[in-house]
Amino acid sequence: MTLPIWSNWQPLSGALPFDAAVFAELIDGGQAFRWHRAGDVWTGVWADNVVRLRLGEGSRLEWSSPTALAPRMPEALRTYLALEPDAATLTDTLPWRSDPHLARCLAAFPGLRILRQPFGETLLGFLCSATKQIVQIKQMVGLLATRHGAEIAPGIFRLPTWDELATIPAADLKACLLGFRARYIAETARYIAAHPGWLEETAALPYAEAKARLCELPGVGEKVADCVLLFGAGRLEAFPVDVWILRTMALRYGLDGWKPAQVTQFGRAHFGDLAGLAQQFLFAWERREQRRGPPPLTSSIQKVPENSEARKP
Repeated sequence: MTLPIWSNWQPLSGALPFDAAVFAELIDGGQAFRWHRAGDVWTGVWADNVVRLRLGEGSRLEWSSPTALAPRMPEALRTYLALEPDAATLTDTLPWRSDPHLARCLAAFPGLRILRQPFGETLLGFLCSATKQIVQIKQMVGLLATRHGAEIAPGIFRLPTWDELATIPAADLKACLLGFRARYIAETARYIAAHPGWLEETAALPYAEAKARLCELPGVGEKVADCVLLFGAGRLEAFPVDVWILRTMALRYGLDGWKPAQVTQFGRAHFGDLAGLAQQFLFAWERREQRRGPPPLTSSIQKVPENSEARKP
């Protein structure tokens, strides 16, 4: 099999130093599903971009890409990783001064931010997420890419577009380990193919309207819609609620027994226009604490009926 010819490693200008654990949380913590690690090198794919990343001298990002893609990669990376200066200052506007738990979450994950991913790809990834863990979602999107996407570098494939997905038989979709999700993806693909411009129009709508349109798609509930808008359209007011957010809200904010819709309302009111950014810090903290072995739960934390385990590692 032909392998890519990779460019030399180069520092990514404008990138601040990253803690290795924070960087791993950023690209492999449930926002995106096409990053894979080998040693200290991460390889990622989005749209028609392919790149390898590592932390070099001074914990600063270094990159390498297939040589044919290298000229555009620095700008593509800066956009994808939201590395412009004002993005880093957003965190300071969160209400951490009056919220001690949020303050310790921010201190634990310096530099964490929201990736800027293609809207259509984000929708596909989170339609695959129902009742699945991150590793399983990565398997599904990986199979969709290798079996049905175009090759963008030797042996590396992009995800199929929604128009392409609309032409794939349901049996072939199921063969990508999609299970019942195959029907949702097939029906959504046919709808999007029949409505040219729907994705672009939805991504540009005000948050409430965009969420309502997404929730009309098969298999999309409020949480998936919020994930798609947050991670694929940069709608930082979106506040996805999964089991980890229910857990952190019960344990850290006293919202034991609250329903997901109530937690969503609280999150948007308490954290304001950047609720989605705050959510990512809360999510990362709670998962880390669970891995460290928290005390047994005695609360009545509810299960989220839709995609309850999506993003769980």
